[in-house]
Amino acid sequence: MTIATKPVITKRVAQEAKIATEIEYQIVHKIPGRIRFRIPLLNHEPNYAQRLQDLLEADSRVLQVRISCACSSVAISYQLVNRNHEFIQADLVGLLIEARQSQNSQIQSQKVAEVDNDGVKLPAFATVLALLGLGFPIPRLIIGATVALAALPIAKRAYVSITQKRKLNIDCLDFIAIALTSAQGNLLTPALVMTLHEIGDMIRDRTARITENHAADLLDSLGHFAWVEQPDGHKQRILATKVQPKDTVIVYPGEQIPVDGQILHGTALIDQQKLTGESMPVVRQPGQAVYASTLVREGEIYIQAERIGAATRAGASIELVQKAPVHDTRMGNYAANIADKAVLPALIFAGLVFATTRNPAMAASILTLDFVTGIRVSLPTTFLAALHHATRHGVLIRSGSALEKLAEIDTLVFDKTGTLTKGDIEVVEVETVAGKMPTMRMLALAAATEQRLTHPVAAAVVKYAQQQGIEILPRQEFVYEIGLGVRAEIDGEQVMVGSDRFLRQCGVILDCLYEPHRCNNTDCPHHLNCRISAHDSLLYVAVNQEFQGVIYYTDPLRAESADVIEQLQTQYGMEIYLLTGDNQQRAVAVAEELHLPLSQVHAEAFPAQKAEIIQKLRQSGKTVAFTGDGLNDSVALAYADVAISFSGGSEVARETADVVLMDDNLSSFLAAIAIARQTKAVIKQNIGLAVVPNLAALGLATTFGLHPLAATIIHNGSAIAAGLNGLRPLMHQDPPRQSE
Repeated sequence: MTIATKPVITKRVAQEAKIATEIEYQIVHKIPGRIRFRIPLLNHEPNYAQRLQDLLEADSRVLQVRISCACSSVAISYQLVNRNHEFIQADLVGLLIEARQSQNSQIQSQKVAEVDNDGVKLPAFATVLALLGLGFPIPRLIIGATVALAALPIAKRAYVSITQKRKLNIDCLDFIAIALTSAQGNLLTPALVMTLHEIGDMIRDRTARITENHAADLLDSLGHFAWVEQPDGHKQRILATKVQPKDTVIVYPGEQIPVDGQILHGTALIDQQKLTGESMPVVRQPGQAVYASTLVREGEIYIQAERIGAATRAGASIELVQKAPVHDTRMGNYAANIADKAVLPALIFAGLVFATTRNPAMAASILTLDFVTGIRVSLPTTFLAALHHATRHGVLIRSGSALEKLAEIDTLVFDKTGTLTKGDIEVVEVETVAGKMPTMRMLALAAATEQRLTHPVAAAVVKYAQQQGIEILPRQEFVYEIGLGVRAEIDGEQVMVGSDRFLRQCGVILDCLYEPHRCNNTDCPHHLNCRISAHDSLLYVAVNQEFQGVIYYTDPLRAESADVIEQLQTQYGMEIYLLTGDNQQRAVAVAEELHLPLSQVHAEAFPAQKAEIIQKLRQSGKTVAFTGDGLNDSVALAYADVAISFSGGSEVARETADVVLMDDNLSSFLAAIAIARQTKAVIKQNIGLAVVPNLAALGLATTFGLHPLAATIIHNGSAIAAGLNGLRPLMHQDPPRQSE
């Protein structure tokens, strides 16, 4: 399908998109600022309708969305900002396709969940039948057949292990235990054990599949489409993967750069936080390099494409994530290791006892008294209880192995921007030149000048003024120079807000804020009283060609950062490192405020460098956790022993992370560590509860003899005791919080 107006989506690309997404649409009518689509899928796919509405409402250019599923139509009103309306309408078509792609991913996830649940259904049904058989006349043949069907997958895995891998593994031990207990007429125990085993394996497999599926979709974060200028001057919107090196790619305000390359012409204010972690946008001009996944906030640029897709810097980061070592996520890994080593000696020992005593009951008792079953039953229970307990503290821990590692970490590495700091620019103070304009008047004029600009500093100034109860005055004609500042007429005054360089270019003389106290810093050309910290920045204000004062702004630390760092160092004895893509001066300022050794601070670190630092720490014998929230952190997250992110972080960071702080508060990480260490202690107790009684009974069975029924009671009793002990995290009562 093609769009009738130019620029157009090529027929070939549209056909590829249609095949990939199975989406059909028709443009019913369109005018600048409004378009209506007819989409048959809306009439029978409510999930697609909801996803489409969410995507459209998330677009800052969209003013109103009206979806009628009965009429299979969607009407969209949008605003035009320095763009031809055909451009935006083509962008909206891209959202129709993206909504379908997202829906397909959700359907695939649902299918995976259904497959996982099927493995639990039959053992659970067998358990219910065995329980009902204790009080109702259910034929034992039916119960036994159900247990046998549930045990069939275990028997197959044991057979494959013996015939193909030439080894006895945990499945062999499970099958022998199930066969012996079933042969003794006890059908409830094997059914219950299989159910608990399947629950643990389901969690393991689901975690592995989600990680695998997400790895295949990571490149989606680089963007789907790109505007390319053709030799005849026409602009076409094509799939980003179809861009070729040397193509000229056009990127407009509010759009993500889809390729790595050099600017041919145009100037733009670019937000690189996803890639580098730098909170402040940077100005890029012709001849300078720009990178995929970064965002154009202001300006329009033409880029000569150099690297596409996986070859871009962001794509290389994603490949590093995909190649990172994947840790075993099976929650029963302790018991599996023990079982692999214990099953053969147990079989040999039982065979020797039978050869010596000719007593099958004694041999059966020895085989029944395996202490691994108790561990395998209790471990999933312990982990599930601990994971549930963590969610009550606002912490999502994805697997049992992540919980295990979390209890062992001794080194914690933090990204700076958005992790230790808020990641948002805030105004911290306003100061005026002595004897000139009142502070509130200067702030009112500055905020009026900065209104409706997309630069984060401008937004911070307006927000701060509103917090002070200042009414935003109307702005007349204005001129905005990217990377420098803005001039405007406000309330009859000529106002200039921007950098010191901008004011000087406008002929403004910058006086000292405090005439009696000249700055002694020779590196400070403004002769201001340099009392601000290195991670604060200045916005200069002039009115009617006279310098009036400055506005201090910064990316402030999270309120809890200092306290969390102190507790991690003093209470848990952890070694804390700071990694950031920011410059050395700001990194050092943050480290000094948090009392971190400067030797453990690494500034101007790109994703590959962050991963290298993590690897070196691990190679030195440390167990490392890394905390980050952006695409630029995803590589380091993947290579850490424990990856920690925030629910408000980038999608790649959240999916790479083992631990997600759902309330976006670092304090909940302290609770996660406490829960992990408590869980480790409970696991050790469970191993003792499972091993000690069985070892004692094993001694009796080999010397004085032990009836198989007594062995079963001891064996099952120890497993039940360990399982109940594993529920302790759920019974834990948190102390009441002190009122602040």
